[in-house]
Amino acid sequence: MKRHGHLFDRAFTREALLAAFYAAAQSKRGRRACHMFERSLGSQLERLHHELHAGTYQPRPYYTFMVHEPKPRIIYAPAFRDCVVQHAIYAVIGPIFGATFIDQSFACRVGYGTHAAADYAQAALQQAPAGSYTLKLDIRKFFYRIDRPVLQQLLARKVKDARLMALLMAFADHGEPRGVPIGNLLSQLYALIYLNPLDHFVKRELRVRTYARYVDDFVLFGLSRDEALTYRAQIIDFLRDTLHLELSKSTIAPVSRGLNFVGYRTWADKRFIRSRALRTYRRAVRRADLESAASLLGHARRTHSLRSLLRSTEDQHYAVYRQLPPAYHHRDHAHAALA
Repeated sequence: MKRHGHLFDRAFTREALLAAFYAAAQSKRGRRACHMFERSLGSQLERLHHELHAGTYQPRPYYTFMVHEPKPRIIYAPAFRDCVVQHAIYAVIGPIFGATFIDQSFACRVGYGTHAAADYAQAALQQAPAGSYTLKLDIRKFFYRIDRPVLQQLLARKVKDARLMALLMAFADHGEPRGVPIGNLLSQLYALIYLNPLDHFVKRELRVRTYARYVDDFVLFGLSRDEALTYRAQIIDFLRDTLHLELSKSTIAPVSRGLNFVGYRTWADKRFIRSRALRTYRRAVRRADLESAASLLGHARRTHSLRSLLRSTEDQHYAVYRQLPPAYHHRDHAHAALA
């Protein structure tokens, strides 16, 4: 396995830090921290460059808060300057590790996502033999239970640079004995790297042809019931012995019963959004929250839920699309714009 050296120097040139600022700022425009950093951009980047190469750089403490959708989680928000550093690291090591990921790992990757995962799952149900089963599994509190020494070993398989490894592990630490901070850009990459051995175990050792994973939810398709039981036991052992993780739940079901995966209830011939998303959409429409409503309509765009979603909130929906520019003040145009 090839290991890559001199990554620290590649990640933290002045040009790379500038590119990392623009990447970090894409999702932070309008926020005070981004604005303050940009006001003195040259000096801020020069200070970062100096601290990194002098060995004095340290990530600042996280700002933490709770979210409750879909379940309670602690979010660790890094300082903006630390977002810039993480983007610089990601730009260098992302492609290195990305080359090792299977095509059926759908989360946190450019060109992938929930829609791609849902499309793959529906195609897999269509192609599964009649009378076969799906095995759906979910890892218990995945981000909170990542074993950082195991993560370090997985990172070191590709990274041969002590300075960069020290930074990678600094961003993995959040003051708890296990886990990585939810909210970091690099934590998304850590999740991909940490479960990459599981993907290869399922594909290479178990030789399962049709398989999909989105973060800590994963599905095996087209199995006999005996295969599903055997593979579940083997996966439990692999997670425990290799990655120090355990399952939260698992479901063995005939393919004819469909699949609950990546926010959709999917069958071979149809797909619906979950009832929770429908309730959230209706609340957004009542509040005239155009951004949230448009996002949820986009989520439902290629499902059987879309038409009934629009019909169920027809009058309130009109109040939402009235906020669109005048060119869209025709009902069909507004529906198209929101969808």
